Amino acid sequence: MKKIVIAPDSFKGTMNSIEICDIVERGIKNVFPEAETVKVPIADGGEGTVDAFLEAVGGTRINIKVKDPLMREIDSFYGILNDKKTAVIEMAAASGLPLLSDEEKNPSLTSTYGTGQLMLDALEKGCSRIILGLGGSATNDGGIGMAAALGVKFLDKDNNEIPLNGGGLKYLHRIDVSGKDPRLEKCEIIAACDVDNPLYGPNGAACVFSPQKGADEEMVKMLDDNLKHYAEVIQNDFGITVQDIPGTGAAGGIGAALVAFMGARLESGIKIILDCVNFDNLISGADLIITGEGKIDGQSLRGKVPVGIAGRALKQGVPVIAVVGNIGDDIDAVYDKGISAVFCTSRKPVPFDIAKLHCREDLLATIESIMRYTKAIQFKR
Repeated sequence: MKKIVIAPDSFKGTMNSIEICDIVERGIKNVFPEAETVKVPIADGGEGTVDAFLEAVGGTRINIKVKDPLMREIDSFYGILNDKKTAVIEMAAASGLPLLSDEEKNPSLTSTYGTGQLMLDALEKGCSRIILGLGGSATNDGGIGMAAALGVKFLDKDNNEIPLNGGGLKYLHRIDVSGKDPRLEKCEIIAACDVDNPLYGPNGAACVFSPQKGADEEMVKMLDDNLKHYAEVIQNDFGITVQDIPGTGAAGGIGAALVAFMGARLESGIKIILDCVNFDNLISGADLIITGEGKIDGQSLRGKVPVGIAGRALKQGVPVIAVVGNIGDDIDAVYDKGISAVFCTSRKPVPFDIAKLHCREDLLATIESIMRYTKAIQFKR
């Protein structure tokens, strides 16, 4: 083995992608000390996206106070890359579900206002390109909180501003963009979005995602009705049929606001980061790529890191091994996408709260075993 590229996603709840890269490299070097290793920590727009970009490309972490999903002041962050023009923002850092206790989860009350504050600060620091990761939101406000922080007004029939949350959308009568920050006109906004759900309906933001954010059956219907009304107002005011645009239901409908008011593009998160780090060049001449994530299953075909990595590798004939914490059902299809083999790090059946205590040593042992097998095959040849 002369060159091995290490490009994992995080194992959510246990290890981030930077830490995984270091452990995998150690396992490789323990067996192939002479091997060249290239570490490329990856994220798909969710947790760890900012750190992955900063590690892979270089840049500065910006700390800032913003509003959380319930409009309380919190410490948050985003990144500015070395070009000084590109900001990388995780929506979850301001509007994420982990910021709330179970009792506080209520997508009729939560807002994306803090996400808009992060974007506004990036504009004030001179950024003309914003990469926004949409994973892990606690919201279902259609992105009106985010847009309001950037100067858009959402008005009721009496020209009063409505509550900036999913419940407030039912009062929406008119949208005023005259006060929108003018710097947005010259800012390229790319949203890392790995779902194609429409804004409303059976496959929309409320019906599919709001139950995990705290909505009961009655609230789901109310939120879905509100998003449909929101889409109608956007159609009337701007002539944009957001319901026909795949991905506008992402992250509680923020995709709709990004498209309608910010002129954003919705792209696969894995595509964005692989393009940004020039991944195709990094894997040129590689003997092997090791990728991974917390779980791989049939859903991994939809925008997940291992399959995105494998698609690039397949074009160059580089084999890909996926190392994961859990192997789910229906993984046969991932082999057709370029993954050569899948290995699970779990060495014995234990509950997750126990397994995560040993995840690092289990990962190291798994990598060493794979490398020893690879060495044995090479020796036999």
